[in-house]
Amino acid sequence: MKLSKDMRAFETRIGYSFSQPALLVRALTHASVSSPNRQDNQRLEFLGDRVLGLVMATALLDTDKTATEGQLAPRFNALVRKETCADVARDIDLGAVLKLGRSETMSGGRRKLALLGDAMEAVIAAVYKDGGFDAAQELILRLWGSRIGRVEADARDPKTTLQEFAQARGEQPPAYVLVERKGPDHQPEFTISVQLQDGTEGRATAGSKRQAEQAAAKTLLAQLEQDK
Repeated sequence: MKLSKDMRAFETRIGYSFSQPALLVRALTHASVSSPNRQDNQRLEFLGDRVLGLVMATALLDTDKTATEGQLAPRFNALVRKETCADVARDIDLGAVLKLGRSETMSGGRRKLALLGDAMEAVIAAVYKDGGFDAAQELILRLWGSRIGRVEADARDPKTTLQEFAQARGEQPPAYVLVERKGPDHQPEFTISVQLQDGTEGRATAGSKRQAEQAAAKTLLAQLEQDK
């Protein structure tokens, strides 16, 4: 299989050239455009999640040799969560080469957190199957880059941080409201709004209520930081 110009450019962006190009194509194929002759990326996503977890667990142990399990766990979660995978995917413009059905394309699928995060994990698995663990590890450490070093600052749960902020000001806990739910049952999208007592609001959309709440809290915290 010969890769398109866009796919070759993507290989350059991730710093890896596939000896089995079909693996890359599959990793970037969403279920909305799959067919009996075209496999989607869901199985690769499953594998990539596990490869990412092993690489990150190893990196954290190597980075801080005195950290306890209780200290490592939130750092690990911050590095492997879907939001972080999607951030990395945006850094390499993965959305530009995602193969999507027309409905997903029209609804902004190339920017959706869940789709980007899933595809990033699938790309990791594709590299693992094409070049082995060392190649996948090198890719992950390169693409995650400084996130690993600054994970301590990112590891705190945004909802907990926002609640502590409200309590420190003597306010009621933040209120989370489901603004909209759309999409099919197998791939829903939730838009959540979070408000503080003074009316300050953050809003975000994700593939689960939990992810949307976390993202909304993170958005509001960033806004509060800017307003200081």
